[in-house]
Amino acid sequence: MASACRSVLSKPTSIPPRRNPPLLASKKNQNQCVRFQTVRCAMQLDLKEVATVKEEPKLSFSGRLDAVSEVDLREKGFLGLRKTKLVCTVGPACAQPEELEVLACCGMNVVRLNMCHNTREWHREVIRNVKSLNEEKGFNVALMIDTEGSQIHVIDHGGSSSVKAEDGSAWLFTTEKYEGFRPLVVQVNYDGFSEGIVVGDELVVEGGMASFKVTGKIGKDLRCTCIDPGLLLPRAKLSVWRDGKLLDSNPGLPTLSTKDWADIDFGISEGVDFIAVSFVKDANDIRQLKSYLASKSSESIRVLAKIEGLESLQNIEDIIEASDGIMVARGDLGVQVPLEQIPTIQEEVTRLCRQLNKPVIVASQLLESMIEYPIPTRAEVADLSEAVRQYTDALMLSGESAVGSYAEKALSVLCMASCRMELWSREENRQSLLSQDQLAVSLPERIAEQICNCAVDIANNLGVDAIFVYTKHGQMASLLSRNRPDAPIFAFTDSRSTRKGLNLHWGVIPLEVPLSDDMEYNVVETINLMKVGGALKSGDSVLVVSDISPTSAMSAMSQSVLVRTID
Repeated sequence: MASACRSVLSKPTSIPPRRNPPLLASKKNQNQCVRFQTVRCAMQLDLKEVATVKEEPKLSFSGRLDAVSEVDLREKGFLGLRKTKLVCTVGPACAQPEELEVLACCGMNVVRLNMCHNTREWHREVIRNVKSLNEEKGFNVALMIDTEGSQIHVIDHGGSSSVKAEDGSAWLFTTEKYEGFRPLVVQVNYDGFSEGIVVGDELVVEGGMASFKVTGKIGKDLRCTCIDPGLLLPRAKLSVWRDGKLLDSNPGLPTLSTKDWADIDFGISEGVDFIAVSFVKDANDIRQLKSYLASKSSESIRVLAKIEGLESLQNIEDIIEASDGIMVARGDLGVQVPLEQIPTIQEEVTRLCRQLNKPVIVASQLLESMIEYPIPTRAEVADLSEAVRQYTDALMLSGESAVGSYAEKALSVLCMASCRMELWSREENRQSLLSQDQLAVSLPERIAEQICNCAVDIANNLGVDAIFVYTKHGQMASLLSRNRPDAPIFAFTDSRSTRKGLNLHWGVIPLEVPLSDDMEYNVVETINLMKVGGALKSGDSVLVVSDISPTSAMSAMSQSVLVRTID
């Protein structure tokens, strides 16, 4: 892959405690609860040893299926559940509690907060609104902050919305700090902005939304003429070009600025679930942040690397391996890479992320026209459908939701197109075309990987309705997702951070429940939980796997694949 990139440079439902379940299934409890068939994958039970094991205390079992999945299950059934996850950037257009609730109802899995915009107080209010929605309305929306990065050419025109730059109009780009709006003046956020820029160079806004030619220098300021008219959005990014080549505008600057580290501390204190790092150069950028997070927070905050520059492409495999996920930021990437190469890069990065078992988000300009218009172009729908066909884990809205007038409609388009393309892929059996290289090295990891590979084959061949996985840290849930099964994956975990982290994995519906060391108890209680909630009914079949390490002989079934038919 690296060489390829270089070459293209509701409320909780309570369940009554189970009455002393036997260690092994008897005919009686088969008739009372489920009929099952067990496929042993790694070890056999020693019945004499089991007979002497002291039974673990049982847990009071309760859990919550998120409100959106609960409704979708009732209306569409298991196979009708959308598997591609949806990320929405929250901005002024959708920051109020009622607006966030609408987006959550429409299927938003993750809220993205771009730290380039607004104050920390503003972001704090959004974070608390999202947490209230989750707690009070039964949603499971995760939180992501996106660092600004050491991109020095970020501009502000002082207005609250976009400003039109007309062809031939004269503009001043200045480092002077001022308040309010000045006509035809753009404020730049870095004092050394104009260093190395000469008359004749071009300033390009957001990869081509508008362009200006430098006609003169006055101290640190630049006089420019608009040569490609377009919109200037608040705090839009600038790039500098000379004779058709991009200039390095931030040589020697660190990936994470002083402001970024302050924003990261803010994210830790507010309990966010993901941090997306802008302008990653190499894997050390990710390792440094992960080490810092481990020293500062007991919660697992996942680190995503944004792929948006040449340096990140040159080190792509190392970056993916070091990170907890990838965002293909096509807008900024398109500034540094010829436009015609973006589709190939997107597909290759998506494929490599799946091989290395890391979630990938396809971002930027998915439905750009819907910032201003209520329907998308057909080309935009084809573009996002192609990303779904490539089995990307998640799609992301940026300006469409943050500042657009039709955020709800844009999100509905993502849902509709995703579900339709997923159905087509299933009908065409496209999963059979996926090649999976061996990922694990150690024997326990190889066992888990092979169990998941075989489990998905069994699930697809038998046409089970759902896959249940019991997981502490999400590893086996992610390995199941990697195989892109037909059936949805219900991941039961007793970790809040694991539940939120699984919100980015294709086809995974995470639930937070207490887990016992007795896997048979877990299986029966979660099946009852889903039956009481109306998700499971008589005749449904469920495949069960687990990555919970057995602590006794009676838990050896955690190394099994179970197929159960619900009575």
